[in-house]
Amino acid sequence: MFKKTILPGQTIGIIGGGQLGRMMALAAKAQGFRVAVLDPVEDSPCGQVADIKVIGAYDSMDAIKQLAEASDVITYEFENISAESLNWLCENAYVPQGSSVLSITQDRVSEKEAIVKAGAAVAPYSVIQSAEDIYDNIETLGFPSVLKTARGGYDGKGQFVIRNQNDIEEAKALLVHGTCVLEQFISFSKEISVIIFRNPNGETAVLPVGENIHQENILHQTIVPARISTQAEEKALEAAKQIAEAFGLVGTLAVEMFLGQDDEIYINELAPRPHNSGHYSIEACETSQFEQHVRAVCNWPLGSTELLKPAIMVNILGEHVAPLLEEIPSLADWKVHLYGKTEAKTKRKMGHVTLLHSNVEDALAEIEKSDIWAKAQEKIGG
Repeated sequence: MFKKTILPGQTIGIIGGGQLGRMMALAAKAQGFRVAVLDPVEDSPCGQVADIKVIGAYDSMDAIKQLAEASDVITYEFENISAESLNWLCENAYVPQGSSVLSITQDRVSEKEAIVKAGAAVAPYSVIQSAEDIYDNIETLGFPSVLKTARGGYDGKGQFVIRNQNDIEEAKALLVHGTCVLEQFISFSKEISVIIFRNPNGETAVLPVGENIHQENILHQTIVPARISTQAEEKALEAAKQIAEAFGLVGTLAVEMFLGQDDEIYINELAPRPHNSGHYSIEACETSQFEQHVRAVCNWPLGSTELLKPAIMVNILGEHVAPLLEEIPSLADWKVHLYGKTEAKTKRKMGHVTLLHSNVEDALAEIEKSDIWAKAQEKIGG
């Protein structure tokens, strides 16, 4: 692979103007880079802090070409980039991440096959093309099982839990989106994630293992260090390293995992970009996931990922914004990040807060005491 070092003063192009692009851009600008962003929205979170804005659809070749002309290196903040656009960029611009890892992770079938080939474990699964396939495979996989669309879907969208025979009729509606995957429901004690970085020279760095707590399939909290055994931590880190090496990763890969019985690790999903569960690293690690991603795609040496202090990251959804703003005058030492989104819709990710403490139990108690999330839940319920 052609390797090029990108230096301060040059321009990093980002496909996608959401919060990940925004935090990536802020890290890049702190290091002296200029930033160009492609997004359909003029006032996108990343666009608010970028030097150059290309307004256009992600699959618009005119917009893609404008971004290429403005950029010395191109990266992305989300997975749903059209193959045509990415292939053109790989041939006509500098995209050190290439197209292979993105292509693999855009499809659950290819993703699972690649994970297994890399030597890591996934939950038992079957590829589903028709309703008959569900009936044929559910007997082997058992109840409950989870039907997931092979492409698209996030935060629980594009999924259906089949708990009994009667649920199959409703679940098969997902087949309208094309090929699906039927997964055996794994009994797990925790959900964890590992975020790994790799530059074109093959140097790797890994963030501490994060313990993730979801509510209604949306990440609510990430607790670091994860409250898991040393053996589980070692297995999780090793699995992430195996996958990154097998994929020839450049950039960032978030590896979401289930921790099963006897500290067994099952890979759930991959994301080839910075990840919600790594936001705590902005304050809690010597090098944040966003600075590290910039370093990786610009072919700089990677920074230390040492955890400076135990931390908890909590997402701010639309319903949490008003309670948070009311509480800000009393929130000493809370690190508040809001993403510049104009409309605070329920369940929409609007920001996050990070608390650093000498131990995670104290941080959890302070979050509970704040009542921000409880107030929002009461409002929705009432």
